[in-house]
Amino acid sequence: MSLKEQLDLQRLPRHIAIIMDGNGRWAKERGKDRLYGHHEGVESVRTIVEGCAELGIGYLTLYAFSTENWDRPVYEVNGIMELLVSTIRKEVSTLSKNNIRLQVIGDMEMLPAQCITELNEAMSLTAQNTGLTLVMALSYSARWEIVNAAKKMAEDAKSGKLDPDTITPQIWQQYLCTRDIPDPELMIRTSGECRISNFLLYQLAYAELYFTNTRWPDFRKEHLYQALLDYQTRERRFGKTSEQIQQNEEIIS
Repeated sequence: MSLKEQLDLQRLPRHIAIIMDGNGRWAKERGKDRLYGHHEGVESVRTIVEGCAELGIGYLTLYAFSTENWDRPVYEVNGIMELLVSTIRKEVSTLSKNNIRLQVIGDMEMLPAQCITELNEAMSLTAQNTGLTLVMALSYSARWEIVNAAKKMAEDAKSGKLDPDTITPQIWQQYLCTRDIPDPELMIRTSGECRISNFLLYQLAYAELYFTNTRWPDFRKEHLYQALLDYQTRERRFGKTSEQIQQNEEIIS
């Protein structure tokens, strides 16, 4: 039985978030320039997006470029931005064909003008699609998002639009980039690093974390299925006891 056939399709996460790590190291191990790894990583993006769409996953968030990545060598940053523009141009028709909607979270104002134009056009062209929502985290960091949300809340409180005494987790979430996106149930990080790296810190509060040594350019559907099988072995208690979870399942059944 294949890994895909072993999956319980009734117990898949609604939202998967992935830190696509290891492009540069993958290239270095092959004696290539770091940008070569980023180019090869695009194929992994295509494959995993396709795999999630086939499984009926509702949301897939890919950590494509962090605010900290702006501090990388200029040639690498420029190369990544050029790759981003060319990839969007090539893939937008495929996204529409496969009923996939594109969204972006992050500080888009920091992106080059051409990137912003291409992204806005792609989001507009795919806005009515009803299948998988592909969320690209670009020029994103969780600390930036949280500070930005706090500023907006302070402005609304100062202007009288928001009463501080009425703030709840639900209201707080409305000020985040992911206001219309459910929290991830599964976070995958490739390339062997075991940390979150400033990614969706608020939203990952109860996500299951899965780390693999596989470099992102080598990550394929079988690796995705393995992560999902591991996810399905875990008991998601949300602070409750195992007995309480079992009782709730018996009531539902």
